[in-house]
Amino acid sequence: MKQFRIRKDDKVMVISGKDKGKIGKVLKVLRKKDRVLVEKVNVAKRHMRANPYLQQPGGIVDKEMPIHISNVKVMCDACAKATTVGYRYTEDGKKVRFCKKCNEIID
Repeated sequence: MKQFRIRKDDKVMVISGKDKGKIGKVLKVLRKKDRVLVEKVNVAKRHMRANPYLQQPGGIVDKEMPIHISNVKVMCDACAKATTVGYRYTEDGKKVRFCKKCNEIID
């Protein structure tokens, strides 16, 4: 399976497309499709039919749609910039992600 440098609950910035510059939290990573679901980014309107069994009303609902993983970058908390993520090992042998701009550990 593919390894992505972006994980669930990461704070990311959209770097291209109609939502360029928006910042949001990753809700889900779709590994097979190389896409991520980002909170309040790439929002589309969906027409939902009412479902009386589940007590759901019908109407028009805003829904986040997936965006390609190459169009987002991880936001570093230390330097507050969109950055590329690298991997390195700590002294105790644990593999961690780090910001390539300021060399701070991300997780």
